[in-house]
This record gives sequence, C-alpha cells and structure tokens, in this order.
Amino acid sequence: MALWKKLWLLFAAIWVLVAAIQVAVILAVSDEPEKALQPVVLGVAVPAFVYLLGVVWERFRKKNRGGSATTRPR
Repeated sequence: MALWKKLWLLFAAIWVLVAAIQVAVILAVSDEPEKALQPVVLGVAVPAFVYLLGVVWERFRKKNRGGSATTRPR
C-alpha cells in the first residue's frame, strides 16, 4: 500500500471520529438536531475529496514520470 494511502486512512479515521463526536454533542445539547447535518456531510465528503486528490496526484506523477509512481529513477 502506498504511503499516501496509509496517511489518508489515518486522516480519514481521525476526521470521521471527530465528526461523530461533534454530531453526538450537537444531538445531546442542541434543541435543533438539524444542525448535526453539516458535520455528517463534511465527515464523509472531506475524506472522499482528499482520497480523490491522492488518486489524481498519483496518476499525474505516473504519467509525468513514465513509469510506476512507487519506483524512483536511479
């Protein structure tokens, strides 16, 4: 597994955990539960967008390098 994917997985896990805590606090304290919708959407959308950026970056590097993105020229 590529390093950026491992780092993305760590980032996504932390991001989703923090978003879930925010949603739980909003639902427990607020009189307006619809305010919890934004953290739910961002909790899913941001990691997906960052993963998409990683895939695009990896393909861009492969295309410009002419080979595998995991090997370095010597």
